[in-house]
Amino acid sequence: MTSWAEQLLNDLDDAHSGDEVFRKIETAAKSLGFEYCAYGLRAPWPLSKPKTRLVNNYPAWWQKRYDEARYIEIDPTVLHARRSALPVIWSDALFATAPQLWQEARAAGLRVGWAKAAFDSCGVGGMLTLARSGEPITANELAEKETRMRWLVNAAHFALKRVLMPALMDDPERGLTEREIEVLKWAADGKTSGEISKILVISVDTVNFHVKNAVTKLKSANKTAAVVRAAMLGLLH
Repeated sequence: MTSWAEQLLNDLDDAHSGDEVFRKIETAAKSLGFEYCAYGLRAPWPLSKPKTRLVNNYPAWWQKRYDEARYIEIDPTVLHARRSALPVIWSDALFATAPQLWQEARAAGLRVGWAKAAFDSCGVGGMLTLARSGEPITANELAEKETRMRWLVNAAHFALKRVLMPALMDDPERGLTEREIEVLKWAADGKTSGEISKILVISVDTVNFHVKNAVTKLKSANKTAAVVRAAMLGLLH
């Protein structure tokens, strides 16, 4: 018999668009007793203002209000997810710093919630929220369901990353050559163009040529920015 986790992975693998993937996540959330779910995907670049994509089945008016009020900037669950991978349960204490947000969320029927972040080696972050309007989350419920809830977080992250990240990042790394990556690796170690030329037994002009190409392909302002971006994209492992 196929397990819940195996069926979820099979369903997500068969989905080829953001909408399809989210519908599968929504179905899994409902099977766990939550009428609402949301996922926020955060690209690693640019560092000053990373691109994000939010998908959820919240009431339409609340989605609009959340966006217009820029609640993402003060949402305690989002702030928690940026610094911790531990799950968090909604409470008055959690939302003490954002009482207006909490009041309006409850008015939208979002009264009970559980959220957990996901991170990967490429610097892409995300957070799954499971919410409902009814019964509080009990210790017994967590004992019964939290393993599946945590599994859903990771499955949702990698499935949504697969279908959403190309649009967020434009896949700049696909055009980098092995030599360009090699030069960036040495630059990341603090080597100058002269030092890299000796290590790789190529001219300084050739090193700079590869650096210039990498900077262009990674849509960066200079070598330092290109190295940082390449590292965050997991290209320098």
